[in-house]
Amino acid sequence: MHRRVAFGIGFTAVLFFLIQLGALALVPTFYEQGYQTVEDPTNPTNSLLYIGAILVATAVMLAAFKYELQWLVKGFITLAAGSLAWYVFSVFFSPLLAAIPAVGLAVLLIIYPEWYIIDAAGVLMGAGAAGLFGISFGLLPALVLLSILAVYDAISVYGTEHMLDLAAGVMDLNLPVILVIPTTLSYSLREDVSPVATDDNTNVSVSDNETHTHANELAEHDAETPSSIDETSTDDSHIRDAFFIGLGDAVMPTVLVASAAFFLPGELTPSLGIFGIPAMTLPALTAMIGTFIGLFVLMWLVVKGRAHAGLPLLNGGAIGGYLIGALLSGVPLIRALGL
Repeated sequence: MHRRVAFGIGFTAVLFFLIQLGALALVPTFYEQGYQTVEDPTNPTNSLLYIGAILVATAVMLAAFKYELQWLVKGFITLAAGSLAWYVFSVFFSPLLAAIPAVGLAVLLIIYPEWYIIDAAGVLMGAGAAGLFGISFGLLPALVLLSILAVYDAISVYGTEHMLDLAAGVMDLNLPVILVIPTTLSYSLREDVSPVATDDNTNVSVSDNETHTHANELAEHDAETPSSIDETSTDDSHIRDAFFIGLGDAVMPTVLVASAAFFLPGELTPSLGIFGIPAMTLPALTAMIGTFIGLFVLMWLVVKGRAHAGLPLLNGGAIGGYLIGALLSGVPLIRALGL
């Protein structure tokens, strides 16, 4: 594998890792501060309501792009970014002080949307969103949510293909509904004028997930497709400068990671103490490992050169890893499923 491709894959893994660790670190404080968003987190209908909201939001965003109302989508996403950043900063500062860096981040996204600004905002948003949903979706609702979204993602990419259209629309916004993965640190998103296409010759990997925007895409683009990369060559001219992965692809499996850490009692799954995070239990850790297995398989498929839905592999890996960890901890399967 070419070193720049390997760098991009490694960079992606680091961003996923930071989001997952951040969510686990935020879970106890979010709960103590009363940020749980539903009255009964064990009710699986919460997942169905949420999925309905995703469908509505997806339709609204597609309509906005069709009628050239991108400014409306951009404003909403920027507001969501600032709001999620406020939740994270409120862990460390008073609510009033937390508003200062949150507003500053939103302003930066508008006036200087460089890739490292977008990725930093994406990590904050991803950790915050996954932490909030992790304490609000019990084990069964989280499993239902991830399973249905994986199926929907596959249908929307391989079947209706409407998520490809949504990906093409959000790519032009330069906002943290995507994580920007440079293959060279000299890359500048603000100077990148490469077109985003959705034809069969351009690789676009997409998924519809949640970061309060309800539609997050995994996409990549450049003049050359990954299949044109000569893995034995040292010539960098055929390697894309960056590719893009939807923030929701990191958030959705992390919801289960956080839910596993929060809703399985400590006497069944004691803290492993890894990275100094009390919420790091064996089921949470194995859900993380499962996510990364799914991520590396996904990246391998994407480099092969065609569009792929992210959530079937990512959510499937997280669910499989979680169940293995729960069973290894001695948690009965019925309890692990939240039944």
